[in-house]
Amino acid sequence: MTTLETSAGLLPARTAAKEPARRTFRLSRISFGLVLAWLILGTALLWAIAPGLFTIYNPIEGVPGGQLKPPSALHLLGTDSLGRDLFARIVHGAVHSLSGAVAAVAVGLVVGTGLGLFAGAIGGRIDAVIMRFVDVLLSVPTLLLSLSIIILLGFGTLNAAIAVGATAIAGFARLMRSEVVRVRRADYVEAAFGSGGTFWNVLRRHILPNSLTSVIAYTAVQFGWAILQLSTLGFLGYGAPPPTPEWGLLIAEGRNYLATAWWLTAAPGFVVVAVVLSANRISQSIGRGR
Repeated sequence: MTTLETSAGLLPARTAAKEPARRTFRLSRISFGLVLAWLILGTALLWAIAPGLFTIYNPIEGVPGGQLKPPSALHLLGTDSLGRDLFARIVHGAVHSLSGAVAAVAVGLVVGTGLGLFAGAIGGRIDAVIMRFVDVLLSVPTLLLSLSIIILLGFGTLNAAIAVGATAIAGFARLMRSEVVRVRRADYVEAAFGSGGTFWNVLRRHILPNSLTSVIAYTAVQFGWAILQLSTLGFLGYGAPPPTPEWGLLIAEGRNYLATAWWLTAAPGFVVVAVVLSANRISQSIGRGR
């Protein structure tokens, strides 16, 4: 058989010929849609971190006589009813929408994952009580539960984030419990217990790390969902108060000018949809990779 010299020794010629094809196949798996999703999400994160790099306009103060100007070279997305640059308001609003989404996902992830972990690992009555609580949360519509919590806590971006995060607890808990139950029955976990490992040590070293694979992918989905929920609450007037340039509030402010200034609603709405779809696409990629 013909062979090729390599640094590792001798390889069959047919095996060596397959290596370029495998590399090409791996590169082709990185689709244009995934690259675009990362670019969109990365741009939104840069808006939140350094908005001054993208616009020089003040998102709060308007320009007299510059009301409802259409998109132009001076104002990329036009101006609103008070003469404020819409692009500047969208860029500066990223910090409110994205930080609220991160806080909401953090609440759901920490609380929901903790409940699911203990329910699946301990089992018995504790499992039954926790999962009945999760069933109660799932039985209440998410928007109704969010509004109820906001009414109790008050308006604002942080309170809206807590309310949205509370509605995500049930999903994280159910997913984490199912993963823990699956991992708990694995042979290597039983071997760890058989070799003298304590419950908390095995839980920390074996069960928890191997149960987080699906939760990580689900977190990206919840991030996009949280942005959508926060925008909905802002549109209804339960999020950040004016003149905060929150994305949902921007859509609500422009709905009265759809006939004369459609860009006031279309532009922030397009940004919300693009960021949510990008987060979902990245979540699908993480799920397939794992």
